[in-house]
Amino acid sequence: MNNTVKTTLIGFAVATVSSAATITVLMPDSSGNSFADTQLTDDAATVNQPGNAFRVANHPGVENDFTTAAESTINGVVSIKSYATPRGRQSQGYSDPFFDFFFGSPYRQQPQQQEQPKQQPMGLGSGVIISADGHIVTNNHVIDGAERLEITLNDNRTFNATVLGTDPTTDLALIKIDATDLPVIPFGDSDALKIGEWVLAVGNPFGFTSTVTAGIVSAKARSISQATNSRRMGIESYIQTDAAVNPGNSGGALVNLRGELVGINTAIYSQTGNYAGYSFAIPTSIVTKIMTDIKTYGTVQRAVLGIAFTELTPEIREKKDITAVNDGIYVEETTDRGAAMAAGIKPGDVIVAINGNPTHNSAQLTEQLNRYRPGDKIKVSFIRDNKKQTVEVTLFNNQGSTRIVQAASVTSLGCAFKKLSDETKKQLKISGGVQVTGLKDGRFKDAGVKDGFIVLDINNAAVNSADDVEKIYNAIMKSNDNYDKVMFITGIYPTGKKMYYAVDLAE
Repeated sequence: MNNTVKTTLIGFAVATVSSAATITVLMPDSSGNSFADTQLTDDAATVNQPGNAFRVANHPGVENDFTTAAESTINGVVSIKSYATPRGRQSQGYSDPFFDFFFGSPYRQQPQQQEQPKQQPMGLGSGVIISADGHIVTNNHVIDGAERLEITLNDNRTFNATVLGTDPTTDLALIKIDATDLPVIPFGDSDALKIGEWVLAVGNPFGFTSTVTAGIVSAKARSISQATNSRRMGIESYIQTDAAVNPGNSGGALVNLRGELVGINTAIYSQTGNYAGYSFAIPTSIVTKIMTDIKTYGTVQRAVLGIAFTELTPEIREKKDITAVNDGIYVEETTDRGAAMAAGIKPGDVIVAINGNPTHNSAQLTEQLNRYRPGDKIKVSFIRDNKKQTVEVTLFNNQGSTRIVQAASVTSLGCAFKKLSDETKKQLKISGGVQVTGLKDGRFKDAGVKDGFIVLDINNAAVNSADDVEKIYNAIMKSNDNYDKVMFITGIYPTGKKMYYAVDLAE
């Protein structure tokens, strides 16, 4: 026998989610012969005996394995392909300006009839079926700008979808297909998720349909902008996981091991555009409220507290002599006629909880407020003069009232738009525009616009048809910032008088 002891490792099996986790190692016996049939033992007295193999663990790591959750959810996730018509000048073949200069352009010498541009694939994402009659939740960025949405189920059936409503602020959208008896992923409680808990991401990364990846909950109420020093996102309250998520996963399901939906996969932290270790999902505590609002009201009912704030820092604590709490939401200002001011909250207060749920940071504050509608009452706990107080606050909308906000529509302008005749354009020496007609109560009348006014441009974009007005309106309403929702209009009356109007579109 060779003096060198040769040890062969023939098995290293760690069953992370099955009934037992074991490590099996072949060890040499005293004669130098390997043995593979050594009885595994859990007896502590024999564990340290030379030559004995032993069982490292012999109990379930979790209640279920991944297969149960995967099988129960994979049919409830769909593939979404978006299509749009390319805009702008359509090129035909190869064209080189340098070549054209010397040899001429064959297209200028032989004008050809250009074909109408056709719809082309714009993007690929995922969606989650939330009702048997075809309601599907996805990300707003998956369907934004699409002229047609093609939905493919896990059984390869395809449908065209209708957009019922979107919310760019939370990057959520509700769409519907004409189908029945669809498999539904039940909603779970994202609040009950614990850091370290196993979750699965189900979606269509890179077009690979019905893909399941596993990971754990790495953090809750995570703010992406804080981590990346980027502009502030809409909800700032994500579930962070290390489940692999890539382009195409957006809008897909994050589920727990009971097969319940706990989040909608939305973003990844990456410098390359592909998965680099962390992914982020919108919790169902927010998804449920947003989807309910869109189905019920056609638009999201967003409640605001009416404060300007910053997170409590050691510098603020020292400067303001705050000793009762180490973190929270430091109120810098309260909005006039806002909910906080009406309830007695003042600058200098430190908000520490809403309805008993801690608000250690801005992400947690945002998550809590996103659950409520104008008119809802909440309990706000705060520190003032190093003593804790709790008050009841009636939440308002952005306009300082509790009324329900109606779905945004160009009809809210309160008028129709008539195409100008060539004679009118010639008389007024203008090349385009649309004329306001049938004016009634609405945004235009509130701004002072009169019947017959000719709109020339809106927000520096030329207007030549009613469709142009609607497109500009829709683009403005997609803005996350309510203060940017304004139409700055340049126009002229038939008398030749030029006028400017600012039409407020804020909710």
